[in-house]
Amino acid sequence: MFSAHLINDPFGDPGVYIEFKYRRSALLFDLGDLHSLNPRKLLKISHIFVSHTHMDHFIGFDYLLRVCLGRDRHIFLYGPPGFHEQVENKLRAYTWNLVENYQNDFALHITEVHPDCKRVRLYRCRTAFQPEEEDPAEIFNGTLVEGSYFSVRGVFLDHKIPCLAYRFEEKNRVNVMKNVLQEMGIPVGAWLVDLKDRILGGEPDDTPIRIWRRHEGKEGEERFMSLGELKSSVVKITPGQAITYVTDAVYSDDNVKKIVELARASEILFIEATFLHEDADKASQKYHLTAFQAGKLARMAGVKRISLFHFSPKYKGSGEILVEEAMRAFKD
Repeated sequence: MFSAHLINDPFGDPGVYIEFKYRRSALLFDLGDLHSLNPRKLLKISHIFVSHTHMDHFIGFDYLLRVCLGRDRHIFLYGPPGFHEQVENKLRAYTWNLVENYQNDFALHITEVHPDCKRVRLYRCRTAFQPEEEDPAEIFNGTLVEGSYFSVRGVFLDHKIPCLAYRFEEKNRVNVMKNVLQEMGIPVGAWLVDLKDRILGGEPDDTPIRIWRRHEGKEGEERFMSLGELKSSVVKITPGQAITYVTDAVYSDDNVKKIVELARASEILFIEATFLHEDADKASQKYHLTAFQAGKLARMAGVKRISLFHFSPKYKGSGEILVEEAMRAFKD
């Protein structure tokens, strides 16, 4: 289970925050201005997927760095060709002569994505963020993360430079029927997260599951049931949902094909709608989409909902006309 929302209004810097319910974990698409996210939310972020490093998509790196310094955090960032050098240039801009005294282990795992491969470097606070090679280059087949409860894919779009679009996909959704728990006299609690993880991890049905509940801050009742018994009685498994994030792309045959394939049947498509279609020539010159094109792409991909952003400041105060144009194309 997760929630997803734009971190700024449609005229602000692009970015989408995805938060996992019942877990202290979150993902971020793009690193624009992050000040609307409080430090507690930023410290939940484990993975960040940067489309490209124009300022409005990357300026939040410094703020994130400041919030995370001195904490035990490992953050995984992904970006297009040249990403290692751009991150290193940010890190070199500061003086790190005291960090060897830090007790905490703060590290950045930076993956630079190319059309044919991906390369990872590690940057640790304790070593003044000197780059360390992690693994040999891996073949890039479209998948960036394959976790136990989610995956993320990426494709390159043309923004006159390589620009990554992303698809987040939840693995099977494990829904707990709390009314059945109540009928069976089983308490709800943190143990349900462990139950879900074991189901998603494909553990055998005879795996014992510890069911427990705290009473006034102390350990209370405890019992064990098999994973198979709980799966068959209190759990309903449904297909997971997908979210697609598309920004900064010209409307071309190649981009259209890639966007439609990436976004196919998504629950939500977060997509830029920078210009009105009457300004399509300007949109093409600047390698952006119009609101009409955004709505049309969403309809072609068969998504359930669209969320628009990256509005040009020329429409400030009239953002509803961009929304109306996109929705007409979407519902046509």
